Amino acid sequence: MFPACHSDPVNQAQTISNTIKQFREDVPDYVASGFVDLSTGMLLDVDTVANHPREILDVVAAATAHLFEGRNVMQIEGLWKQYRGQTEGRHYFKEILVNSDHLVHLFMRSTSDPDIAAVVICTREVSVGMLFAQARRVMREYEAASSEPRQHQAAHAKAEDPETGGTEA
Repeated sequence: MFPACHSDPVNQAQTISNTIKQFREDVPDYVASGFVDLSTGMLLDVDTVANHPREILDVVAAATAHLFEGRNVMQIEGLWKQYRGQTEGRHYFKEILVNSDHLVHLFMRSTSDPDIAAVVICTREVSVGMLFAQARRVMREYEAASSEPRQHQAAHAKAEDPETGGTEA
C-alpha cells in the first residue's frame, strides 16, 4: 500500500511516484506510465522503459488533458447529464483506450481527484483484459492512498467543530 497523500504536494508527488513504480512492476508488456494534471495539461511524473524526448512526453500530457477535458468531450458529458436529468458535476468518461500501430494507451481519470489522470502505455502484444485488470488494481490503490487523508482531515475537522458537538482545539 502507498503512503498517505495529504494535501501536501510533497506527499502527493510521492504517492504518484509510488503508483508509477507499481504500474511498471504489475502491468504486463509495460512501456511507460505517467500522471497528468488535467486542469493545466502538465505532466506531474512519468516513467518510461526507453528514453523519450521531453517534448513528446509533454505533448502526450496535453493530449491526455484534451481527451478528458476537450470541448467536444465536455459537450458530450453535458448532453448525457441533460438527457439523464443529472445536475451533479461528475465526469462521464472514466477510462479511454487508444490503440496505435505499436502501442496500447490506457487513460484513467482519478475518482478521488478528477483533475488527475494516469496514462499507462504497453506494447500491442498486451492482453487488454490483463492491462485493464492490473492498471485498475494499481489505480484503486492510488485512490485509497490519495483519499485517506481527506477522510481523516474531514473527520478531524468535524470533531473540532463546536457546532457539531466536537471539542475546540
